[in-house]
Amino acid sequence: MKTILNKEKMTQTNEAHKIERRAERRKTTDFWSYAQVTLSLLSWLVFLIALVMSYYAAPDKDYGVLRYYDIEIRQFWLTPLTGYLYILLWLSALGSYLALMTDKYRSRRRSDNPNFSMIFLLAVNLTWLVYILVKVQLL
Repeated sequence: MKTILNKEKMTQTNEAHKIERRAERRKTTDFWSYAQVTLSLLSWLVFLIALVMSYYAAPDKDYGVLRYYDIEIRQFWLTPLTGYLYILLWLSALGSYLALMTDKYRSRRRSDNPNFSMIFLLAVNLTWLVYILVKVQLL
């Protein structure tokens, strides 16, 4: 009777030990993890710079006060700044895409979280690029 109980305890401890070992395989972060975080941060930074640049490149708003005082309102996109904006958006989209690909090939566990922020950033960048192409007609 004792041997049966001892065998059951041993199998339970072996299974628990296997689960613990499986959970503790990643002890330190590797190069690809740092690369993914760096790409993500750089993509968001470039996106924020593109937001500021779009403020200066886009046409001015037509407020009633401006019309009342006959202040000139720019109705067109500034071409040089729009070109830089276009390049910044492509760089941000490329960085977010590379971060997504790094995450895809690096994380294989079910417990690894999907990178929704990079998917959102890529979608916003591509939508904004299409909007600029339609409005400004850079092609």
